[in-house]
Amino acid sequence: MNLERVLPPGVGARTFDVALVALRAVVGEAHVIADAEGLVPYGRLMLPAEDFNHQPSGVVAPASVEEIQAILKICVHAQIPLWTVSTGRNFGYGSAAPATRGQMVLDLRRMNRILEVDAELGTALVEPGVTYQQLQDHLRAQGIPLWLDFPAPGPLVSPMGNTLERGGGLTPYGDHFANSCGMEVVLSDGTLLRTGMGGVKGTNTWQAFKYGYGPYLDGLFTQSNYGVVTKLGLWLMPAPPAHRTFMVQWHRDDDLARAIDTIRPLRLTNVIPNFGVLANATLVLTGPCRRAELYDGPGAIPQAVVEKAARERGLPPWVYLFSLYGRQEQIDLDTPFVTREFEKAGATVIPNIHDPMQSNELSLQTFSIFNWTGGGGLVWFSPVAPTRGADCALQTQLAREVMGRYGIDFMTGMTINGRETLNVMPMVYDRSDAAKTLAARRCYHELIDVFAAAGYGFYRTGIGFMDHVAAVHGEANRAVAQRLKHALDPAGILAPGKSGIHP
Repeated sequence: MNLERVLPPGVGARTFDVALVALRAVVGEAHVIADAEGLVPYGRLMLPAEDFNHQPSGVVAPASVEEIQAILKICVHAQIPLWTVSTGRNFGYGSAAPATRGQMVLDLRRMNRILEVDAELGTALVEPGVTYQQLQDHLRAQGIPLWLDFPAPGPLVSPMGNTLERGGGLTPYGDHFANSCGMEVVLSDGTLLRTGMGGVKGTNTWQAFKYGYGPYLDGLFTQSNYGVVTKLGLWLMPAPPAHRTFMVQWHRDDDLARAIDTIRPLRLTNVIPNFGVLANATLVLTGPCRRAELYDGPGAIPQAVVEKAARERGLPPWVYLFSLYGRQEQIDLDTPFVTREFEKAGATVIPNIHDPMQSNELSLQTFSIFNWTGGGGLVWFSPVAPTRGADCALQTQLAREVMGRYGIDFMTGMTINGRETLNVMPMVYDRSDAAKTLAARRCYHELIDVFAAAGYGFYRTGIGFMDHVAAVHGEANRAVAQRLKHALDPAGILAPGKSGIHP
């Protein structure tokens, strides 16, 4: 990694140094980083973007809203762009690195207070630096019978950061943005906005009623660069009296369409109340295996090799994990019904499986995926499909064809939300190998084009690919996003390039 000094675009060294002095006066010497060695962790990437394009110029870590407002005033004056992170662990989408070179990282991990938990209403109000582990520990220490819904990186990441990216988990509260309520946002001019019911003096329903009065604004501050969110309300799941997790095994690779069409009506009628995950055998094998143990030939691992390795370990080509939650008598009543529905479609149902993400347990088991190839390369390709078997089968076919040309192993973990399926495909590669990194980058760009040509859009992407994904979602969308940017951040200093939105 190049350890030469990086300056914000269009900002001279003297102007930047003067701003650094002012920033240190606000947050303290220890909470401003501008030396190249200290910035290395903030520019470290997993995804196959070019390192040079995503190196920060500095880091500033405030501890309060007032400090953020002071930072914004300094940076607007000096025209220093700020890339906001909560904990900086947005693994596979960019971690803490900015979308464009030379931005200063606004690191909010010091703002880590759990401001309120209402055990009766099942709500919480948190700051950006609060992690799922911290909130889980608080609930357990206080004996509060509420469950969290975790994304894959679990204990390390921030509920706010994941929610603002519209991430998700696997319980009935798996749509994290849908289960948020009320934000506090600092705009680039220092304006403090509280959305929903938060603007009412002495509000007592800020975390209870999402919509407030007038236009609903919260969505503007997800996957955007219009403001700095400093507080977020969360809805938490009342601890169910019982739950049961099932594994459904589909025994042929071409069972995928049948699996989706069987799951869909059970999700739409809420018989299955949670997202669950439908994973292919390659993804499941990243837990117990390393790729080199199964295949050391050229190109992507052949499907026949995957299926043989899976059979030897008692695994089928496709596995669906879901849970039933509620009273034990209701679970016992629904169990034979869902079992029959899957068995009629040719699947095998195994009850009483343990899955931490569906059981209110934090786990780092997802990170076993890095052992598959070694080399620390990971990027998530995240198209959306209608929950129809034909569409999910087509997406699988398209992804296998494109990834195969670049030697990338096809994996997917589909979360089936009802009408839409988030077909999240981890692309794992050796980032220490420049040729494989370039191949993964080219593969990702081709996947975007191929899926867009087939009519599929995307729910999320990482730095290095944001402009490309924004382009396929339509020029009118980009133009309106740009107009909002000019209105809410006229200085253009907040996260330039985020989601393809530039000053």
